[in-house]
Amino acid sequence: MSSEVPLQSGSTSGRAPKESRRWLKRQVPKEHLYRLSPRRPKPKRLGRMERWDRIRRVIRAWWVWLAVAIAAHLAGNWILTFFAGIVSFIFYHTTPESHPAVYALETDIDVESREFPITMAGMTGMPLVPGNQVALFNNGDEFFPAMLEAVESAKHSITMEQYIFWDGRIGQRFAEAFAEKARSGIPVKLLLDGIGSSTLGEPVLRILEAGGCQLAWFRPIHWYTMNRSIHRDHRKSLIVDGKIAFTGGAGLADHWLGRAKNARSWRDIMIRVEGPAALEQQSGFAQNWLQCTGEILTGHDYFPVPKPTGNVDVQTISSSPFEGTGAAGTMHLIALQCARRHLYIGNPYFIPDARMIEMLARACARGVSVKLMVAGKHNDTWWARQNSVRLYGKLIEAGVEIYEFLPTMLHQKILIVDNAWASVGTANFDNRSLALNEETSVCFHDRTLVNSLHDVFLADLERSRRVQLSRWKRRGFWQRAGEQFASLIEDQM
Repeated sequence: MSSEVPLQSGSTSGRAPKESRRWLKRQVPKEHLYRLSPRRPKPKRLGRMERWDRIRRVIRAWWVWLAVAIAAHLAGNWILTFFAGIVSFIFYHTTPESHPAVYALETDIDVESREFPITMAGMTGMPLVPGNQVALFNNGDEFFPAMLEAVESAKHSITMEQYIFWDGRIGQRFAEAFAEKARSGIPVKLLLDGIGSSTLGEPVLRILEAGGCQLAWFRPIHWYTMNRSIHRDHRKSLIVDGKIAFTGGAGLADHWLGRAKNARSWRDIMIRVEGPAALEQQSGFAQNWLQCTGEILTGHDYFPVPKPTGNVDVQTISSSPFEGTGAAGTMHLIALQCARRHLYIGNPYFIPDARMIEMLARACARGVSVKLMVAGKHNDTWWARQNSVRLYGKLIEAGVEIYEFLPTMLHQKILIVDNAWASVGTANFDNRSLALNEETSVCFHDRTLVNSLHDVFLADLERSRRVQLSRWKRRGFWQRAGEQFASLIEDQM
């Protein structure tokens, strides 16, 4: 007896049903769709919003003020109508649409393992590039001469993406160096942020124009462009010949001159990358240059064939917001979650959201030594200072050691994890940098470099004062009131 199963029913005409008629068949009932899927515990959401956070969100809601304007109009109150309408317009165009990660990273990856940089590359979309030389520079008396030397050595191209380029000694000195290279036939392209460098000044512009440099502005502000005003180019990249790239916290202004010994000389760190990884910063510049000018950069002058120059693997995280999510924020979350022994943070504007506070608290709970060094009384932004101080209590109670740098404005942006991995870059520890700005962070897994940065951090710690919880709780009424007032624009900081 044959065991073959007939392919067609005898009650049909012998033809298979048409594919287009499958929709007529009964669908799998909704209650059975996920019946056989593996059961997984629901992950805990990071960052619980407190009552004041919810109130502040309502106060900042544009539609609330629009409703007030409509109600005032119907009531015949033209003054309130005008005021509420203006506030609604401003909030509508300046409220960021941020969609960061809200669930903890479930992993046992050790920072010293090979899996950590690979995971970091996979989650941020930024490759780990081998074959580089890397050098760290402290303060303007070290990094400005190194940057000028690189500019003067240029043979093919100079590109710069800069948040702050101001008139003054250092601004004019760099302008003259750029102009001299442009006159010799080397293309010099400068991309400046429309807010950070808006006070560049006529003397610098005349020098650049006379030399033949090209300059473009990233999102200059007009009344009709407020909808894009919250997204800024906060990068500070200088790239020479596509082979040497600098980045870090410093812009081109006189207050970075010196050795950070007094209030007139800011404390900062820059990093120089020589080798294939320099192309990553060049790529970030080229994409924003294309956006602002419509020009595509091509050829060996900007993108030379990569050649190894050292033995350091470098990951350059060029963070650009996409629907409110930036790679810089993802990088910080992964680093915080994977820390096992030490977590050292040096950052001037430390305004973590509820997610980051919970991540830091979890790190302390699992035995990680978390040390945070921030700008103290020498702070150039009152709003950022108030928002930062407001959160000290939560962080200290969670186990974080907070230190305020005393001699001058601390402006470096460094992150060190387990003395095995570190990052130097432009991103502040706030919502603006981690989700809204164009930022650059150079990460490395080199023990010698990490130890050097670790020693620098400890040396700065000696010039800092630890914040005591008892002293923080004794803040006066007006200090607390100022903090709550400043918190109304916390998301824009």
